[in-house]
Amino acid sequence: MTTVHTSSIQSLPLLARGKVRDNYAVGEDRILMVASDRLSAFDVIMGEPIPGKGVILTQMALWWFDRLGHLCPNHLTGEAPESVVTEAEIPQVKDRSMLVKRLKPIPVEAVVRGYLAGSGWKEYQENRAVCGVPLPEGLRNASQLPRPIFTPAAKAAAGEHDENISYDRVVEIVGPTLAQQIRETSIAIYETAAQIALAKGMIIADTKFEFGLDEAGTLVLMDEVLTPDSSRYWPVEGYEEALRNGTNPPSYDKQFVRDWLEATKVNGKPWDKTPPAPRLPAEVTEKTAAKYREALDRLTD
Repeated sequence: MTTVHTSSIQSLPLLARGKVRDNYAVGEDRILMVASDRLSAFDVIMGEPIPGKGVILTQMALWWFDRLGHLCPNHLTGEAPESVVTEAEIPQVKDRSMLVKRLKPIPVEAVVRGYLAGSGWKEYQENRAVCGVPLPEGLRNASQLPRPIFTPAAKAAAGEHDENISYDRVVEIVGPTLAQQIRETSIAIYETAAQIALAKGMIIADTKFEFGLDEAGTLVLMDEVLTPDSSRYWPVEGYEEALRNGTNPPSYDKQFVRDWLEATKVNGKPWDKTPPAPRLPAEVTEKTAAKYREALDRLTD
């Protein structure tokens, strides 16, 4: 399998390089999205790729898109990505790319949380709420919430941290009708996906969706969906013990890398989460690759 830290498709104009994806223009109405093997943690791109990660992310997203179409249309064109590049460029594209419709992106990250974890847990400890959504007393790290909550974030520029925002702020950005549609659609997708994953022995603690509008103004699910990069996946085994102990459950996402980065020292001090990132040891990249692979295998078996 070809490892791709940064793709180089010379036959198409480069539109943008994100944390993970390289986007190329295909005419005026389509985009070739190439999922690299880059890993970002704390919004900083690591120097070391995770072998096979882009392929796993793409295959997982396609698997989910296939099962969620009844809830919201998605950006896939149905055309083969290999059809728009030269023969020499196919190895960079094969299995790790999507040929998608060009949409007007909505500048809001649609985050849905079904469990209390990460920044949500930190915020809850301070004020018993997450993104302005009040929650009951007595919840613990990794507690399941009474019902899934919509906790949006404003998309940040490259290198900046996404910022949690209130639902009222979403209304200001996109208007009340679209804000409500985004919230309701996001929660419906999360609830459906959480049930599917649970049947496979996995908990989706939280996830983020990205949406765009097509020429007709229809809301369309875009980018990636329900991958370990955009979602916190926990295996069901180990969850109850972690909940009892107040620790983070074992996970299939980037938490392993985050935990390593939190514990590592740069010049005798904790890393300040600004570039450059500490160099990831081979054991960390290999274990992370194995986590991603296990998530895909478990989901699709």
